[in-house]
Amino acid sequence: MSTHAESSVTAHCDELLDAMAGFRKRAHLTERWGERLAAVLSGGGRLLAAGNGGSAAQAQHLTAELVGRYRDDRPPFSALALHTDTSSTTAIANDYGVDAVFARQVSAHGRPGDVLMLLSTSGASANLLSAADAGRAAGMSVWALTGAAPNPLVAGSDEALCVPGASTATVQELHLVAVHMVCAAFDAAIERNGR
Repeated sequence: MSTHAESSVTAHCDELLDAMAGFRKRAHLTERWGERLAAVLSGGGRLLAAGNGGSAAQAQHLTAELVGRYRDDRPPFSALALHTDTSSTTAIANDYGVDAVFARQVSAHGRPGDVLMLLSTSGASANLLSAADAGRAAGMSVWALTGAAPNPLVAGSDEALCVPGASTATVQELHLVAVHMVCAAFDAAIERNGR
């Protein structure tokens, strides 16, 4: 491996370690989210999740862990990643514009008391901001995983976990950590409550 490649790898690790220190101070929010999500989903509610690009993959990872399982076997719970229905997303984008892709689905599927989780490294994606507005209008709890604050998505959400990172990659890596922490807290709450 060349010296340039070694320094690049080392720099990436150092960047992640630096961001992890700030993330760890705020990470307690993931426990509250997991516990709240357990109460909502075990009561018949659902989670809707959305993001763009890599954040869409993170949103889908979260919903897969809830419908499937995170670590141990347990009943499935209702969780939908809004970008996965390509027919709906492309029809909505065509008929209403890209900014409405998630908001229209939130209006269709979201109910009072449900949770909307929005993931964005920038916190400035117009389609996620519209989704947050639709979620609040539907009486949902709107949570955001974003990059550094302040950003518009934080302002449009009920609660947000902001990850200050020097790069998009670092923010996404810590979003995956947050997703796993939410899932661990969710499973612990489900087990405690015998569901």
